Order: sequence, then C-alpha cells, then structure tokens
Amino acid sequence: MTSTRRGPVRGWGSSAPRRLYSVVVFVLLASLDNVAIGLVPPLYGAIADSFEVPQRLLGLVTAISFLISAVAAVGWAYFGDRTNRKPLLMIGTLLWAAGLGGSALAGNYPTFLAAQLLAAVGLGAVGSVGYSVVTDLITPRRRGLVMSFWGLSQGVGTLAGTLVGGLLGATDWRRPFLVLTVVGLAATAAYLFTYDIRRGQSEPALAAALAAGDDYDYRISRTDLPVILGRRTNRWLILQGLTAQAAFGSLVWLPVLFRERAEDQGYTAATAIVVGSVFATLFQLGGVFSIVGGLIGDALQRRTPSGRAMVASVGIFAALPFYLVLFFVPMRIDVPDGAGTGAIVGAVLASVVSEPTVGLSLLAAVLALALTSANSPNWFALIADVNPPENRGTVYSLGNLVNGVGRAAGNGLVGVAFHGLRVAFPPPLNYAVGLAAFQLFFIPTGVMYWLAARTSPKDIADVRQLLHARGRKDPGAEPPA
Repeated sequence: MTSTRRGPVRGWGSSAPRRLYSVVVFVLLASLDNVAIGLVPPLYGAIADSFEVPQRLLGLVTAISFLISAVAAVGWAYFGDRTNRKPLLMIGTLLWAAGLGGSALAGNYPTFLAAQLLAAVGLGAVGSVGYSVVTDLITPRRRGLVMSFWGLSQGVGTLAGTLVGGLLGATDWRRPFLVLTVVGLAATAAYLFTYDIRRGQSEPALAAALAAGDDYDYRISRTDLPVILGRRTNRWLILQGLTAQAAFGSLVWLPVLFRERAEDQGYTAATAIVVGSVFATLFQLGGVFSIVGGLIGDALQRRTPSGRAMVASVGIFAALPFYLVLFFVPMRIDVPDGAGTGAIVGAVLASVVSEPTVGLSLLAAVLALALTSANSPNWFALIADVNPPENRGTVYSLGNLVNGVGRAAGNGLVGVAFHGLRVAFPPPLNYAVGLAAFQLFFIPTGVMYWLAARTSPKDIADVRQLLHARGRKDPGAEPPA
C-alpha cells in the first residue's frame, strides 16, 4: 500500500448512481458475450445447408471458439491485473461485435470460421477482465449471492442466444448476428460512462487504508505464477473445469436433440428449429436457482470455511439422475406445423401443462440445472476468497482456459459420438444416449470440489492474513509485489 497524500476519499470518486450504472453495465456485458456464444448451435442445420457442409463442421466452429476464447482470456486477464481494465473491456467488446458482423456477411465456411474466431478473441476479455472488476465490488460476506447474479447473467445470455438464434434465424440465419453486432457497438458506448473501480476496495482488511487515500498498488508479475499454483484450492478449482465443462459443453446440443425429436414426429425443418430452441431455452430455466446456491454457499461459508466447496460438490452429484430423466423421457410434441413463430411458442408453452411428458421433462430439467448451478457462484466466490485482488483475474482466466478445453472437448466430441451412435441408435435416440454418457463427467467434478473443501480453509486464512498485513503497513514501507 502506498499513500497518495490526498486524505480521505468519500465514495472513491464516484456517485452512487454511477456506481450502480457501472455494476449494471458489467453484468449485462457478461450476459451479452454469452448471447454471442449461444447464437450458433440452434442454427447448425441452416448454416450448414447455406455453406453446403456437414453439421459437425459447425459443431467444430463452436468447439474451437470456446478454446480460442479461453486462451485469449489468459492474456486479457494478465494485462487486466497489471493495467487499467476499462479500455481492455471496450476493445474486447468491439472485437466480438466485429466478429459477429463478419459472421453475418460470410459467404462461405472458411470466412464464417475466421469471423467466429475473431469474435472469440474479443469474448475472452469480457469474462476474465470483467470478473476481476466485479470481485472488487463485492464484500466476502456476500460473494456467493452477487456472483450468482454474475453467473446467472451469463446463463441467461446463453439461453437468450439460443432463443434469439432460433427465433430470429428461423428463416434467415444471418439476421441474429447482425442484430447482436449493433447491440455490441451500443455496449461499447455504454462503457464510456462507467467509472474505474479500485482494486481491493471490497476487502474489509483494506477499507481503512483506501478510505484514508492510500492505493492498493500491488500488481501481478510472472513470479506470482508458482504462488498461484501453490495454493492447493486453486489447483482443484482450475482442474474441475476440465470434466465439468465436458458435461456442460455437450448441453449446447440440447436444441438439436429437441429439433430432431420434432422432425422425427413429422414437423418441417423451420418449425423444428423453433421448437428445438424454445424447448432448450425453457428446459434450462433451472439455472435461475443459482441464486439459491449462492445464498446457501454464503450462509454455510459463514459457519465453516469449507462451506462453498461442499455446496458445489453435493449439487453436482445430486443432479445426475435428473439429467438422465430429461434425456430419455419420450416427449409428444403438439404444435401447428408451418405456423408463425408466436403460435409455435404459445403451443410449446401450453404443452407444459397439457402434455404430461413435457411437464415431466421440464421438472427434471429444472431440478438438474438447479442443482448443478450451485457450482457457478461458489466457484466464482472461492477464487476471490483464496486469492489476493491482483491475482484474481488471472486465476479466473486459468480456470476459464481449462473450462474452455473441457467445453471444446465436450462440444466437439459429443458431435462425433452422435455420429458414431447412429449405427446402433437411430435419431433422435443417438442424441439422448450421447448426452447422457457425457454427464458422467460430473462425477470427477464433484470429487474435486470435495477435495477443495478440505484445502480451502487454510488458503482463505492465508489470504486474509496477507491483506491485513498490507492494510496495516505504513505507506511506502513495502514495495509492490
């Protein structure tokens, strides 16, 4: 900590409305980048037909994009932990908007792939740098709750992408990409009016020093990497993403499963795309219960420092049976074939009540997503709990990198599995069997959270002790790390 000799700083240079505006912008942008990610899967068939390529090559686009975004996020996060974070977020948003615009204008598959990869590079900034900013707004006591909104905004974004892609792209697959390009440009303009959030401003141990005008000027360096990986909880939080995201990554094929079920029952391709998108969106609504998972994590964490990890572990294990029910319960789809989008959506919603198989599938989906969604806010919160402010963005990005590898593997390999399973299981059963098999990756994920529950108490105590020491130190007594 060093002193700026400015004396007390009330509000740290920002009004309450501007602070609230900044929080809203950061959370909405976390949602928008996931809208961009969710656009392509519902349109695999239409884009593949347009470019005259197999659908599995579109699945490859999504898989590679996940990986590129995760790799780019490490670089974005490292520079974000060293420099001003606001310009990086603006540049990243402009890049993904340009990539989506290029996707809409692409005339062939290679051009579409290149545009999607450009978008992926930009998307890497929003998650990693944005996470670092948001953690500086949240006190440890409420991290689970607030991070549940951060994670929920991303989940809602993915659902919105699925829905927007299916509805706007049912007759013209390029339209949703153009719409989101305009939204991305507007989001970049919105960044201009946010204020720069100070590192460490949410930490109780640093509050007095920051309020007195001191700066938390510790920044990450390359020598911090061994320290980061030396925290055992970090290792489990990073590694769990490999298996968790293999399972989650396969779920982007849910619209395809429901679309294939509709086509198997005789519906036209355009109607089936809408049906698949609406069902997939509806069945992922259980993700809103991540707020409950965050609240439970906060409450249990106040009782025991292993609380957050235990909540995530139990939720992951308990969800598995409900996923199997979701994939294998036969659904009777009753919608007006060839009707307008509104009529089809209305029929799908009515079937939740009128058709028992749809209602049972929805119940299983809500329970499965509600239980696994406890993973997200507690993962976010644990990274902040076991790392000092100058390391959080980088640790998040390393976890996100492993997440990207796992998600790319899940998304790409499950497509290959669907193709191979066609020999024994005709569509849509091959999709159900493949998705069910990939959910078994949740088992090692739950084990790793259980291991994190054993290591997190010591790591949390070490970080608190470090921040207290820095907060008490006389200005200039210690050079920045």
